[in-house]
Amino acid sequence: MSGKRTFTMIKPDAVIAGHTGSIVKMIEEAGFRILAMKKTRLSAELAGKFYEIHKERPFYGELCSYMSSGAIVPMILEKENAVEDFRKLIGATDPKKAAPGTIRALFAKSIDANAIHGSDSDANAEIESNFFFSQFERF
Repeated sequence: MSGKRTFTMIKPDAVIAGHTGSIVKMIEEAGFRILAMKKTRLSAELAGKFYEIHKERPFYGELCSYMSSGAIVPMILEKENAVEDFRKLIGATDPKKAAPGTIRALFAKSIDANAIHGSDSDANAEIESNFFFSQFERF
């Protein structure tokens, strides 16, 4: 993916609250091109596989339960310096610490229900994109 692609996922709290359109608009206005996007729902088992890296952490069970509680919107995005630029757009994990105007400052309810996921590295962007999308689902 070499710096030009990242992965994101609008989380259940933001989808349920009706913020999908507003978030997608912010993403596009920030210069990201959407290469793949779908609305889906994770089973608890699939959420567990996606977040397997956190399996030993105390919040793992709650995280899997939350992420399987409603629809999500995963996306593959493209832009120069994608991972870093997207992390700036979404803001800090804790919406109280997120910069004004970021997605989490505008739409997150809490540090747990923080509206959106963004890959933290090029390598994880590729792994996470491949988890949700086959090569045939991408533009």
